[in-house]
Amino acid sequence: MVENQQEEVQSENEERGDGENGEACQQQYTRAKNLEWKKCRTILPVPQWKGRLTKATDVKHPAEYFRGLLTSSCIDNIVEQTNLYAIQCDPSKPLKVTAEEIEQFIGICFYMSVFGLPGCRMYWQSATRIDCVANTMALHRWEAIKRNLHFADNLKQVPIGEPAYDKLYKVLPLLTSLLEKFQAIPIDENLCVDEQIVPFKGKTPMKQYNPKKPKRWGYKIFVLADSSGIVYNFEVYTGCISPCNGQPDIGASGNIVLTLSSIIPDNSSHKLFFDNWFSSVDLQMLLEKRKIHCICTVRTNRLAGCCLPTDQDMKKKGRGDFEEKETIYKGVTLRAVKWHDNRAVTLLSTFASVNPTTTVMRWDKKRKTTVQVKCPSIVTKYNKSMGGVDLLDSLIALYRTKIRSKKWYHRLVFHMFDFAVVEAWLLYRRDSRDCDIPPKDVSSLAKFKAEVAGCLCMERKALKRRGRPSQHSEEEQPEKRPKTPVEPRPSTLVRFDQTGHWPVWVERKGRCKYSGCSGIVKVQCSKCVTYLCFSVERNCFVNFHKQ
Repeated sequence: MVENQQEEVQSENEERGDGENGEACQQQYTRAKNLEWKKCRTILPVPQWKGRLTKATDVKHPAEYFRGLLTSSCIDNIVEQTNLYAIQCDPSKPLKVTAEEIEQFIGICFYMSVFGLPGCRMYWQSATRIDCVANTMALHRWEAIKRNLHFADNLKQVPIGEPAYDKLYKVLPLLTSLLEKFQAIPIDENLCVDEQIVPFKGKTPMKQYNPKKPKRWGYKIFVLADSSGIVYNFEVYTGCISPCNGQPDIGASGNIVLTLSSIIPDNSSHKLFFDNWFSSVDLQMLLEKRKIHCICTVRTNRLAGCCLPTDQDMKKKGRGDFEEKETIYKGVTLRAVKWHDNRAVTLLSTFASVNPTTTVMRWDKKRKTTVQVKCPSIVTKYNKSMGGVDLLDSLIALYRTKIRSKKWYHRLVFHMFDFAVVEAWLLYRRDSRDCDIPPKDVSSLAKFKAEVAGCLCMERKALKRRGRPSQHSEEEQPEKRPKTPVEPRPSTLVRFDQTGHWPVWVERKGRCKYSGCSGIVKVQCSKCVTYLCFSVERNCFVNFHKQ
Protein backbone atom coordinates (compact mmCIF):
# COMPACT_ATOMS: atom_id res chain seq x y z
CA MET A 1 0.00 0.00 0.00
CA VAL A 2 2.75 2.45 1.01
CA GLU A 3 4.83 1.39 -2.01
CA ASN A 4 2.02 2.52 -4.32
CA GLN A 5 1.85 5.84 -2.46
CA GLN A 6 5.60 6.31 -2.95
CA GLU A 7 5.33 5.97 -6.72
CA GLU A 8 2.30 8.26 -7.03
CA VAL A 9 3.44 11.20 -4.85
CA GLN A 10 5.60 12.78 -7.56
CA SER A 11 2.90 12.92 -10.23
CA GLU A 12 -0.29 13.21 -8.17
CA ASN A 13 -0.32 17.01 -8.22
CA GLU A 14 -0.62 16.99 -12.00
CA GLU A 15 -3.10 14.08 -12.11
CA ARG A 16 -5.65 15.19 -9.57
CA GLY A 17 -4.76 18.72 -8.60
CA ASP A 18 -6.27 20.76 -5.78
CA GLY A 19 -8.78 22.11 -8.31
CA GLU A 20 -9.91 18.67 -9.58
CA ASN A 21 -9.23 19.16 -13.32
CA GLY A 22 -10.00 22.86 -13.07
CA GLU A 23 -13.64 22.40 -12.13
CA ALA A 24 -13.63 22.29 -8.32
CA CYS A 25 -14.05 25.21 -5.94
CA GLN A 26 -11.09 27.57 -5.98
CA GLN A 27 -10.80 28.22 -2.22
CA GLN A 28 -7.29 27.68 -0.89
CA TYR A 29 -6.27 25.80 2.23
CA THR A 30 -6.22 27.70 5.51
CA ARG A 31 -2.88 26.12 6.28
CA ALA A 32 -1.17 26.02 9.64
CA LYS A 33 1.91 28.23 9.75
CA ASN A 34 5.02 28.57 11.90
CA LEU A 35 4.71 25.18 13.60
CA GLU A 36 7.60 24.07 15.76
CA TRP A 37 8.64 20.46 15.12
CA LYS A 38 11.04 18.51 17.35
CA LYS A 39 12.53 15.03 17.39
CA CYS A 40 10.95 12.42 19.64
CA ARG A 41 11.12 8.68 20.37
CA THR A 42 8.27 8.15 22.83
CA ILE A 43 5.38 5.79 22.10
CA LEU A 44 1.95 7.36 21.78
CA PRO A 45 -0.84 5.46 23.56
CA VAL A 46 -3.34 3.88 21.14
CA PRO A 47 -6.86 5.06 22.04
CA GLN A 48 -9.29 2.26 22.86
CA TRP A 49 -12.33 2.02 20.59
CA LYS A 50 -15.49 2.71 22.60
CA GLY A 51 -17.96 1.35 20.07
CA ARG A 52 -19.18 -2.21 19.58
CA LEU A 53 -20.61 -4.17 16.65
CA THR A 54 -23.65 -6.26 17.44
CA LYS A 55 -23.07 -9.90 16.51
CA ALA A 56 -25.51 -11.48 14.08
CA THR A 57 -27.51 -14.45 15.36
CA ASP A 58 -28.55 -15.83 11.96
CA VAL A 59 -27.73 -15.52 8.28
CA LYS A 60 -30.47 -14.30 5.97
CA HIS A 61 -31.12 -15.21 2.34
CA PRO A 62 -29.00 -13.28 -0.21
CA ALA A 63 -32.10 -11.57 -1.65
CA GLU A 64 -33.04 -10.26 1.80
CA TYR A 65 -29.67 -8.55 2.16
CA PHE A 66 -30.09 -6.94 -1.25
CA ARG A 67 -33.68 -5.85 -0.63
CA GLY A 68 -32.55 -4.32 2.64
CA LEU A 69 -30.48 -1.87 0.54
CA LEU A 70 -32.62 -1.45 -2.60
CA THR A 71 -36.00 -1.11 -0.88
CA SER A 72 -39.53 -1.58 -2.21
CA SER A 73 -40.15 2.19 -1.96
CA CYS A 74 -37.19 2.78 -4.29
CA ILE A 75 -38.58 0.18 -6.74
CA ASP A 76 -42.02 1.85 -6.60
CA ASN A 77 -40.42 5.20 -7.44
CA ILE A 78 -38.67 3.63 -10.45
CA VAL A 79 -42.01 2.19 -11.62
CA GLU A 80 -43.77 5.56 -11.30
CA GLN A 81 -41.09 7.61 -13.05
CA THR A 82 -40.48 5.04 -15.80
CA ASN A 83 -44.18 4.92 -16.68
CA LEU A 84 -44.35 8.74 -16.55
CA TYR A 85 -41.37 9.13 -18.89
CA ALA A 86 -42.85 6.62 -21.37
CA ILE A 87 -46.09 8.65 -21.53
CA GLN A 88 -44.14 11.90 -21.89
CA CYS A 89 -42.29 10.41 -24.87
CA ASP A 90 -45.38 8.94 -26.58
CA PRO A 91 -48.84 9.23 -24.94
CA SER A 92 -50.21 6.62 -27.35
CA LYS A 93 -47.78 3.94 -26.14
CA PRO A 94 -47.84 3.66 -22.34
CA LEU A 95 -45.31 1.22 -20.93
CA LYS A 96 -47.41 0.03 -17.95
CA VAL A 97 -44.41 -1.47 -16.20
CA THR A 98 -44.91 -3.05 -12.77
CA ALA A 99 -42.68 -3.45 -9.70
CA GLU A 100 -42.31 -7.17 -10.51
CA GLU A 101 -41.02 -6.32 -14.00
CA ILE A 102 -38.52 -3.80 -12.63
CA GLU A 103 -37.18 -6.48 -10.29
CA GLN A 104 -36.98 -8.90 -13.22
CA PHE A 105 -35.16 -6.25 -15.28
CA ILE A 106 -32.56 -5.81 -12.50
CA GLY A 107 -32.28 -9.59 -12.07
CA ILE A 108 -31.60 -10.01 -15.80
CA CYS A 109 -28.88 -7.32 -15.56
CA PHE A 110 -27.24 -9.30 -12.76
CA TYR A 111 -27.42 -12.51 -14.78
CA MET A 112 -25.75 -10.68 -17.67
CA SER A 113 -22.93 -9.52 -15.41
CA VAL A 114 -22.32 -13.10 -14.22
CA PHE A 115 -22.48 -14.80 -17.65
CA GLY A 116 -20.63 -11.98 -19.44
CA LEU A 117 -21.76 -12.43 -23.06
CA PRO A 118 -20.53 -9.56 -25.28
CA GLY A 119 -23.99 -8.45 -26.45
CA CYS A 120 -27.33 -8.10 -24.66
CA ARG A 121 -29.41 -9.63 -27.45
CA MET A 122 -27.27 -12.79 -27.45
CA TYR A 123 -29.09 -13.98 -24.30
CA TRP A 124 -32.27 -14.40 -26.39
CA GLN A 125 -30.72 -15.66 -29.65
CA SER A 126 -30.99 -19.39 -30.34
CA ALA A 127 -27.23 -20.02 -30.66
CA THR A 128 -26.31 -18.35 -27.36
CA ARG A 129 -29.63 -18.48 -25.50
CA ILE A 130 -29.55 -18.37 -21.68
CA ASP A 131 -32.82 -19.83 -20.39
CA CYS A 132 -32.86 -18.07 -17.01
CA VAL A 133 -32.79 -14.77 -18.90
CA ALA A 134 -34.86 -15.53 -21.99
CA ASN A 135 -37.64 -17.31 -20.05
CA THR A 136 -38.02 -14.42 -17.60
CA MET A 137 -38.86 -11.61 -20.02
CA ALA A 138 -39.15 -11.06 -23.75
CA LEU A 139 -36.32 -9.16 -25.43
CA HIS A 140 -38.49 -6.32 -26.75
CA ARG A 141 -39.99 -5.82 -23.28
CA TRP A 142 -36.57 -5.74 -21.59
CA GLU A 143 -35.29 -3.22 -24.13
CA ALA A 144 -38.41 -1.07 -23.70
CA ILE A 145 -37.86 -0.91 -19.93
CA LYS A 146 -34.19 -0.09 -20.41
CA ARG A 147 -35.05 2.64 -22.93
CA ASN A 148 -37.56 4.30 -20.57
CA LEU A 149 -35.79 3.64 -17.24
CA HIS A 150 -36.12 6.81 -15.14
CA PHE A 151 -35.86 7.90 -11.51
CA ALA A 152 -37.05 11.54 -11.52
CA ASP A 153 -39.50 13.74 -13.44
CA ASN A 154 -37.67 15.65 -16.18
CA LEU A 155 -40.28 18.44 -16.14
CA LYS A 156 -39.38 19.32 -12.54
CA GLN A 157 -35.64 19.62 -13.17
CA VAL A 158 -34.15 23.07 -12.55
CA PRO A 159 -32.74 24.54 -15.83
CA ILE A 160 -28.98 24.71 -16.38
CA GLY A 161 -27.54 27.98 -15.10
CA GLU A 162 -29.93 28.32 -12.18
CA PRO A 163 -28.38 28.27 -8.66
CA ALA A 164 -30.41 25.18 -7.67
CA TYR A 165 -29.39 23.15 -10.75
CA ASP A 166 -28.21 19.63 -9.82
CA LYS A 167 -26.16 17.56 -12.26
CA LEU A 168 -27.25 14.37 -10.50
CA TYR A 169 -30.97 15.17 -10.60
CA LYS A 170 -31.81 12.22 -12.87
CA VAL A 171 -30.40 9.65 -10.42
CA LEU A 172 -30.75 11.56 -7.15
CA PRO A 173 -33.68 9.47 -5.75
CA LEU A 174 -31.69 6.24 -6.26
CA LEU A 175 -28.53 7.69 -4.69
CA THR A 176 -30.48 9.12 -1.75
CA SER A 177 -32.26 5.82 -1.08
CA LEU A 178 -29.02 3.79 -1.13
CA LEU A 179 -27.15 6.38 0.92
CA GLU A 180 -29.81 6.29 3.62
CA LYS A 181 -29.43 2.50 3.96
CA PHE A 182 -25.62 2.56 3.85
CA GLN A 183 -25.45 5.16 6.61
CA ALA A 184 -27.68 3.01 8.85
CA ILE A 185 -25.13 0.13 8.89
CA PRO A 186 -23.23 -0.17 12.22
CA ILE A 187 -19.76 1.36 11.78
CA ASP A 188 -16.56 -0.59 12.43
CA GLU A 189 -13.48 0.78 14.21
CA ASN A 190 -11.01 1.16 11.31
CA LEU A 191 -12.24 3.25 8.36
CA CYS A 192 -10.68 4.67 5.21
CA VAL A 193 -11.54 7.38 2.68
CA ASP A 194 -10.57 6.99 -0.96
CA GLU A 195 -11.92 7.56 -4.45
CA GLN A 196 -13.19 5.11 -7.06
CA ILE A 197 -13.69 5.53 -10.80
CA VAL A 198 -16.85 4.29 -12.55
CA PRO A 199 -15.66 3.44 -16.11
CA PHE A 200 -17.34 5.71 -18.67
CA LYS A 201 -16.13 7.44 -21.84
CA GLY A 202 -19.36 9.11 -22.98
CA LYS A 203 -20.06 12.84 -23.13
CA THR A 204 -20.78 14.33 -19.72
CA PRO A 205 -19.25 17.25 -17.77
CA MET A 206 -18.83 14.97 -14.73
CA LYS A 207 -16.36 12.65 -16.49
CA GLN A 208 -12.90 12.64 -14.89
CA TYR A 209 -9.47 11.46 -16.06
CA ASN A 210 -6.90 9.80 -13.80
CA PRO A 211 -4.01 8.04 -15.60
CA LYS A 212 -2.97 6.10 -12.47
CA LYS A 213 -6.29 4.28 -12.13
CA PRO A 214 -7.02 0.92 -13.86
CA LYS A 215 -9.94 2.63 -15.64
CA ARG A 216 -8.71 6.11 -16.44
CA TRP A 217 -11.97 7.72 -17.67
CA GLY A 218 -15.21 7.82 -15.73
CA TYR A 219 -17.28 9.20 -12.90
CA LYS A 220 -15.50 9.81 -9.61
CA ILE A 221 -17.04 8.69 -6.31
CA PHE A 222 -15.55 9.43 -2.90
CA VAL A 223 -16.18 6.53 -0.51
CA LEU A 224 -15.98 5.95 3.25
CA ALA A 225 -15.50 2.23 3.94
CA ASP A 226 -13.92 -0.09 6.47
CA SER A 227 -10.94 -2.37 5.88
CA SER A 228 -13.19 -5.22 4.63
CA GLY A 229 -14.83 -3.00 1.97
CA ILE A 230 -18.22 -2.34 3.63
CA VAL A 231 -19.38 1.15 2.61
CA TYR A 232 -20.93 3.57 5.09
CA ASN A 233 -21.02 6.80 3.08
CA PHE A 234 -20.27 8.02 -0.44
CA GLU A 235 -20.54 11.13 -2.58
CA VAL A 236 -20.51 11.38 -6.38
CA TYR A 237 -18.17 14.13 -7.57
CA THR A 238 -19.92 16.70 -9.77
CA GLY A 239 -17.16 19.29 -10.19
CA CYS A 240 -17.31 21.23 -6.91
CA ILE A 241 -16.81 20.14 -3.31
CA SER A 242 -18.60 22.40 -0.84
CA PRO A 243 -17.53 22.85 2.80
CA CYS A 244 -19.07 20.50 5.35
CA ASN A 245 -21.93 21.96 7.38
CA GLY A 246 -20.67 23.25 10.72
CA GLN A 247 -17.00 22.96 9.72
CA PRO A 248 -14.52 25.53 8.38
CA ASP A 249 -13.52 25.53 4.72
CA ILE A 250 -10.10 23.85 4.55
CA GLY A 251 -10.04 23.20 0.81
CA ALA A 252 -11.69 20.71 -1.54
CA SER A 253 -9.68 17.65 -0.52
CA GLY A 254 -10.17 18.25 3.21
CA ASN A 255 -13.84 19.21 2.87
CA ILE A 256 -14.78 15.86 1.33
CA VAL A 257 -13.20 13.95 4.25
CA LEU A 258 -15.11 16.10 6.74
CA THR A 259 -18.34 15.51 4.81
CA LEU A 260 -17.93 11.73 4.59
CA SER A 261 -16.82 11.43 8.22
CA SER A 262 -19.78 13.49 9.50
CA ILE A 263 -21.71 10.23 10.10
CA ILE A 264 -18.98 8.86 12.41
CA PRO A 265 -20.06 9.26 16.05
CA ASP A 266 -17.94 11.65 18.12
CA ASN A 267 -15.84 10.58 21.13
CA SER A 268 -15.78 6.90 20.09
CA SER A 269 -12.08 6.74 19.08
CA HIS A 270 -12.61 5.55 15.52
CA LYS A 271 -9.46 5.29 13.36
CA LEU A 272 -9.55 6.97 9.94
CA PHE A 273 -7.03 6.40 7.11
CA PHE A 274 -6.61 8.36 3.84
CA ASP A 275 -3.92 9.18 1.29
CA ASN A 276 -1.78 12.26 0.63
CA TRP A 277 -4.31 14.07 -1.59
CA PHE A 278 -6.74 14.48 1.30
CA SER A 279 -4.27 15.02 4.15
CA SER A 280 -3.33 18.25 5.91
CA VAL A 281 -2.48 19.39 9.43
CA ASP A 282 -5.78 21.30 9.68
CA LEU A 283 -7.83 18.25 8.72
CA GLN A 284 -6.19 16.00 11.31
CA MET A 285 -6.63 18.68 13.97
CA LEU A 286 -10.38 19.03 13.26
CA LEU A 287 -10.91 15.26 13.29
CA GLU A 288 -8.93 14.81 16.50
CA LYS A 289 -11.18 17.39 18.19
CA ARG A 290 -14.01 14.90 17.54
CA LYS A 291 -11.86 12.00 18.85
CA ILE A 292 -11.47 10.56 15.34
CA HIS A 293 -7.82 9.48 15.18
CA CYS A 294 -6.03 9.50 11.83
CA ILE A 295 -3.10 8.10 9.89
CA CYS A 296 -2.37 9.35 6.37
CA THR A 297 0.40 9.74 3.89
CA VAL A 298 1.19 13.42 3.48
CA ARG A 299 2.98 15.72 1.07
CA THR A 300 5.93 17.47 2.67
CA ASN A 301 4.74 20.93 1.52
CA ARG A 302 1.69 20.49 3.77
CA LEU A 303 3.81 20.07 6.91
CA ALA A 304 4.35 23.72 7.83
CA GLY A 305 7.88 24.27 9.13
CA CYS A 306 8.81 20.57 9.31
CA CYS A 307 12.39 19.87 8.17
CA LEU A 308 12.81 16.18 7.37
CA PRO A 309 15.86 14.55 5.71
CA THR A 310 15.95 14.65 1.93
CA ASP A 311 15.33 11.54 -0.15
CA GLN A 312 18.99 11.48 -1.23
CA ASP A 313 20.25 11.54 2.37
CA MET A 314 17.95 8.69 3.39
CA LYS A 315 18.91 6.66 0.32
CA LYS A 316 22.58 6.85 1.37
CA LYS A 317 21.72 5.42 4.80
CA GLY A 318 19.92 2.49 3.20
CA ARG A 319 16.50 0.89 3.32
CA GLY A 320 14.72 0.99 6.63
CA ASP A 321 16.01 4.42 7.67
CA PHE A 322 13.39 6.71 9.25
CA GLU A 323 12.99 10.06 10.97
CA GLU A 324 10.22 11.12 13.37
CA LYS A 325 9.18 14.62 14.47
CA GLU A 326 6.41 15.93 16.70
CA THR A 327 4.45 19.18 17.02
CA ILE A 328 1.45 20.47 18.95
CA TYR A 329 -1.12 22.40 16.92
CA LYS A 330 -4.12 23.93 18.71
CA GLY A 331 -3.81 21.42 21.52
CA VAL A 332 -3.46 18.38 19.22
CA THR A 333 -0.24 16.33 19.15
CA LEU A 334 0.86 15.37 15.63
CA ARG A 335 3.62 12.94 14.61
CA ALA A 336 5.31 13.10 11.19
CA VAL A 337 7.37 10.06 10.13
CA LYS A 338 9.50 9.75 7.01
CA TRP A 339 10.56 6.22 6.10
CA HIS A 340 12.76 5.01 3.25
CA ASP A 341 12.01 1.69 1.59
CA ASN A 342 12.33 1.56 -2.21
CA ARG A 343 11.53 5.27 -2.05
CA ALA A 344 10.79 7.67 0.75
CA VAL A 345 7.26 8.15 2.08
CA THR A 346 6.00 10.57 4.72
CA LEU A 347 3.11 9.83 7.07
CA LEU A 348 1.22 11.97 9.57
CA SER A 349 -0.79 10.74 12.55
CA THR A 350 -2.47 11.82 15.77
CA PHE A 351 -2.13 8.43 17.51
CA ALA A 352 0.62 6.32 15.85
CA SER A 353 4.39 6.72 15.83
CA VAL A 354 7.58 4.87 14.87
CA ASN A 355 7.74 2.57 17.88
CA PRO A 356 7.34 -0.30 18.29
CA THR A 357 9.14 -1.10 15.04
CA THR A 358 8.83 -4.38 13.16
CA THR A 359 10.67 -5.98 10.25
CA VAL A 360 9.37 -6.70 6.76
CA MET A 361 10.83 -8.89 4.03
CA ARG A 362 12.01 -7.13 0.85
CA TRP A 363 13.79 -8.35 -2.27
CA ASP A 364 17.34 -7.07 -2.71
CA LYS A 365 18.32 -6.80 -6.39
CA LYS A 366 22.05 -6.65 -5.70
CA ARG A 367 22.17 -9.67 -3.39
CA LYS A 368 19.48 -11.57 -5.32
CA THR A 369 17.78 -12.56 -2.07
CA THR A 370 15.22 -11.34 0.45
CA VAL A 371 16.41 -9.12 3.29
CA GLN A 372 14.86 -7.81 6.49
CA VAL A 373 13.98 -4.11 6.54
CA LYS A 374 13.00 -2.20 9.67
CA CYS A 375 9.44 -0.86 9.41
CA PRO A 376 7.81 1.75 11.72
CA SER A 377 4.56 0.91 13.49
CA ILE A 378 2.71 3.76 11.76
CA VAL A 379 3.41 2.19 8.35
CA THR A 380 2.18 -1.23 9.48
CA LYS A 381 -1.08 0.23 10.79
CA TYR A 382 -1.63 2.24 7.59
CA ASN A 383 -1.03 -0.73 5.28
CA LYS A 384 -3.36 -2.94 7.29
CA SER A 385 -6.41 -0.65 7.18
CA MET A 386 -6.13 1.54 4.07
CA GLY A 387 -7.18 -0.89 1.32
CA GLY A 388 -10.96 -1.10 1.89
CA VAL A 389 -12.05 1.00 -1.09
CA ASP A 390 -9.55 -0.71 -3.42
CA LEU A 391 -10.94 -4.07 -2.29
CA LEU A 392 -14.46 -2.83 -3.02
CA ASP A 393 -13.38 -1.74 -6.52
CA SER A 394 -11.87 -5.14 -7.27
CA LEU A 395 -15.04 -6.95 -6.15
CA ILE A 396 -17.30 -4.75 -8.29
CA ALA A 397 -14.99 -5.23 -11.29
CA LEU A 398 -15.25 -9.05 -11.05
CA TYR A 399 -18.87 -9.09 -12.26
CA ARG A 400 -19.53 -5.57 -13.51
CA THR A 401 -22.78 -4.93 -15.41
CA LYS A 402 -21.57 -3.92 -18.89
CA ILE A 403 -24.72 -2.84 -20.73
CA ARG A 404 -24.25 -0.29 -23.49
CA SER A 405 -26.58 2.70 -23.50
CA LYS A 406 -26.89 6.14 -25.06
CA LYS A 407 -28.01 7.71 -21.79
CA TRP A 408 -25.16 9.08 -19.66
CA TYR A 409 -26.71 8.17 -16.32
CA HIS A 410 -27.28 4.47 -17.11
CA ARG A 411 -23.63 3.67 -16.39
CA LEU A 412 -23.98 5.27 -12.95
CA VAL A 413 -27.28 3.42 -12.31
CA PHE A 414 -25.89 -0.02 -13.19
CA HIS A 415 -22.82 0.72 -11.06
CA MET A 416 -25.07 1.52 -8.10
CA PHE A 417 -26.92 -1.78 -8.58
CA ASP A 418 -23.55 -3.62 -8.56
CA PHE A 419 -22.51 -1.45 -5.60
CA ALA A 420 -25.56 -2.64 -3.64
CA VAL A 421 -24.97 -6.32 -4.47
CA VAL A 422 -21.33 -6.23 -3.33
CA GLU A 423 -22.35 -4.36 -0.16
CA ALA A 424 -25.02 -7.00 0.49
CA TRP A 425 -22.47 -9.81 -0.02
CA LEU A 426 -20.01 -8.19 2.39
CA LEU A 427 -22.74 -7.90 5.04
CA TYR A 428 -23.71 -11.53 4.40
CA ARG A 429 -20.08 -12.60 4.82
CA ARG A 430 -19.76 -10.62 8.07
CA ASP A 431 -22.89 -12.27 9.46
CA SER A 432 -21.59 -15.69 8.39
CA ARG A 433 -18.37 -15.02 10.29
CA ASP A 434 -20.35 -14.02 13.39
CA CYS A 435 -22.36 -17.25 13.19
CA ASP A 436 -19.15 -19.35 12.86
CA ILE A 437 -20.10 -20.73 9.44
CA PRO A 438 -17.08 -22.49 7.83
CA PRO A 439 -15.56 -20.47 4.95
CA LYS A 440 -16.18 -23.33 2.51
CA ASP A 441 -19.93 -23.03 3.16
CA VAL A 442 -20.04 -19.26 2.54
CA SER A 443 -21.29 -18.41 -0.96
CA SER A 444 -18.88 -16.75 -3.35
CA LEU A 445 -19.77 -13.38 -4.86
CA ALA A 446 -20.76 -15.00 -8.18
CA LYS A 447 -23.07 -17.50 -6.49
CA PHE A 448 -24.49 -14.80 -4.22
CA LYS A 449 -25.24 -12.50 -7.16
CA ALA A 450 -26.83 -15.36 -9.12
CA GLU A 451 -29.03 -16.18 -6.09
CA VAL A 452 -30.17 -12.55 -5.90
CA ALA A 453 -30.84 -12.52 -9.65
CA GLY A 454 -32.86 -15.74 -9.43
CA CYS A 455 -35.08 -14.38 -6.65
CA LEU A 456 -35.61 -11.06 -8.42
CA CYS A 457 -36.63 -12.91 -11.59
CA MET A 458 -38.82 -15.61 -10.05
CA GLU A 459 -40.00 -14.82 -6.50
CA ARG A 460 -43.75 -13.98 -6.40
CA LYS A 461 -43.79 -13.97 -10.20
CA ALA A 462 -45.43 -16.36 -12.67
CA LEU A 463 -43.17 -17.23 -15.60
CA LYS A 464 -44.72 -16.51 -18.99
CA ARG A 465 -43.64 -19.13 -21.53
CA ARG A 466 -43.92 -17.84 -25.07
CA GLY A 467 -44.40 -19.74 -28.32
CA ARG A 468 -46.07 -23.00 -29.29
CA PRO A 469 -45.11 -26.34 -27.72
CA SER A 470 -42.37 -28.39 -29.34
CA GLN A 471 -43.36 -30.75 -32.19
CA HIS A 472 -40.62 -33.27 -31.39
CA SER A 473 -41.92 -36.63 -30.19
CA GLU A 474 -40.33 -39.05 -27.76
CA GLU A 475 -39.24 -41.36 -30.64
CA GLU A 476 -37.03 -38.66 -32.15
CA GLN A 477 -34.85 -38.56 -29.02
CA PRO A 478 -31.67 -40.67 -29.05
CA GLU A 479 -31.92 -43.97 -27.22
CA LYS A 480 -28.83 -43.43 -25.09
CA ARG A 481 -28.53 -40.11 -23.33
CA PRO A 482 -25.50 -38.92 -21.37
CA LYS A 483 -25.92 -38.86 -17.64
CA THR A 484 -27.56 -35.61 -16.66
CA PRO A 485 -26.18 -33.53 -13.78
CA VAL A 486 -28.06 -33.20 -10.51
CA GLU A 487 -31.02 -30.87 -10.95
CA PRO A 488 -30.60 -27.64 -8.94
CA ARG A 489 -33.06 -27.06 -6.13
CA PRO A 490 -35.11 -23.83 -6.28
CA SER A 491 -34.37 -21.05 -3.82
CA THR A 492 -36.42 -21.20 -0.61
CA LEU A 493 -37.87 -17.74 -1.34
CA VAL A 494 -39.05 -18.95 -4.76
CA ARG A 495 -40.20 -22.33 -3.43
CA PHE A 496 -42.55 -20.85 -0.82
CA ASP A 497 -43.78 -17.73 -2.66
CA GLN A 498 -47.11 -19.46 -3.61
CA THR A 499 -47.13 -17.88 -7.07
CA GLY A 500 -47.20 -19.70 -10.41
CA HIS A 501 -46.54 -23.25 -9.12
CA TRP A 502 -48.55 -25.76 -11.23
CA PRO A 503 -48.26 -29.55 -11.58
CA VAL A 504 -47.56 -30.58 -15.18
CA TRP A 505 -47.19 -34.01 -16.82
CA VAL A 506 -43.89 -34.75 -18.56
CA GLU A 507 -42.82 -37.63 -20.77
CA ARG A 508 -39.64 -38.49 -18.85
CA LYS A 509 -39.79 -40.08 -15.40
CA GLY A 510 -37.90 -38.77 -12.40
CA ARG A 511 -37.47 -39.33 -8.68
CA CYS A 512 -39.56 -37.25 -6.27
CA LYS A 513 -37.45 -34.51 -4.67
CA TYR A 514 -39.53 -34.15 -1.49
CA SER A 515 -37.57 -35.11 1.61
CA GLY A 516 -38.32 -38.67 2.72
CA CYS A 517 -39.98 -39.73 -0.54
CA SER A 518 -38.33 -41.89 -3.21
CA GLY A 519 -41.22 -42.33 -5.64
CA ILE A 520 -40.75 -42.37 -9.43
CA VAL A 521 -43.20 -39.94 -11.03
CA LYS A 522 -43.99 -38.07 -14.23
CA VAL A 523 -45.19 -34.86 -12.56
CA GLN A 524 -43.12 -31.68 -12.29
CA CYS A 525 -43.66 -28.23 -10.81
CA SER A 526 -43.89 -25.82 -13.75
CA LYS A 527 -41.90 -23.12 -11.90
CA CYS A 528 -39.43 -25.08 -9.76
CA VAL A 529 -38.87 -27.70 -12.54
CA THR A 530 -38.76 -30.36 -9.80
CA TYR A 531 -40.24 -33.87 -9.83
CA LEU A 532 -42.91 -34.32 -7.12
CA CYS A 533 -45.58 -36.91 -6.30
CA PHE A 534 -49.12 -35.75 -7.07
CA SER A 535 -51.59 -38.55 -6.45
CA VAL A 536 -54.26 -39.71 -4.01
CA GLU A 537 -51.75 -41.75 -2.00
CA ARG A 538 -48.91 -39.15 -1.89
CA ASN A 539 -49.32 -35.39 -2.33
CA CYS A 540 -45.68 -34.32 -2.11
CA PHE A 541 -46.42 -31.40 -4.46
CA VAL A 542 -48.42 -29.52 -1.80
CA ASN A 543 -46.08 -30.45 1.06
CA PHE A 544 -43.01 -29.34 -0.89
CA HIS A 545 -44.41 -25.81 -1.32
CA LYS A 546 -45.54 -25.35 2.29
CA GLN A 547 -43.19 -23.90 4.90
